[in-house]
Amino acid sequence: MSCILHIETSTDVCSVALSQDGASIFSQEDFDGPSHATTLGVFVDEALSFADSHAIPVDAVAVSCGPGSYTGLRIGVSMAKGICYAKDIPLISLPTLEVMCVPPLLFHDLPDDALLCPMIDARRMEVYAAVYDRSLKPVRPTAADIVDEHSYAEFLERQPVYFFGNGSGKCRGKLTHPNARFIDNIHPLAKWMFPLAEKANANQRFEDVAYFEPFYLKEFVASTPKKLL
Repeated sequence: MSCILHIETSTDVCSVALSQDGASIFSQEDFDGPSHATTLGVFVDEALSFADSHAIPVDAVAVSCGPGSYTGLRIGVSMAKGICYAKDIPLISLPTLEVMCVPPLLFHDLPDDALLCPMIDARRMEVYAAVYDRSLKPVRPTAADIVDEHSYAEFLERQPVYFFGNGSGKCRGKLTHPNARFIDNIHPLAKWMFPLAEKANANQRFEDVAYFEPFYLKEFVASTPKKLL
């Protein structure tokens, strides 16, 4: 199978990973950010050196494409594009909220009818969120939400909904329905990107390196909270 370099910079956490044969073979993470401008290059150099020292060719680069921090996404995507140009390899983009769903699906015992609602903090009671089923089929697309006691009621009335991500903590006091479940300590990390990236690679779902930009910039610029600009 292919070796893929993964880059995730959508939040304050900066992370880089390599995957091969369905497993993560290298991972570096910095939770003390945001310091992407100085940390990302070091992590990428370490990852590429690891691949070279083990005679593993890097076949593609996967980057988390948002929503998230404007600056973080711009740094991550610029780095990914530069590597793709230099090595003449394809670029894979992965929605950040889908990446966040990977650890709950891998490591938590969820009921068959569970819905997943990853949340990225914006400001006050605002979050960027989407709703997925267990197959990661979108039940509700990504949107900027102002969370109150009525949020997600259409889903909570029918089945359990699992909320997680750095925007979910501030929602606990508002989302008090019995079907509202919370999972702590879920971050979008490069090491969780590989199941999605390898599927995209197998299906040759690549981006145009010259024109690709994070979808956050296109889809959410009109409603971007000032904290993330």
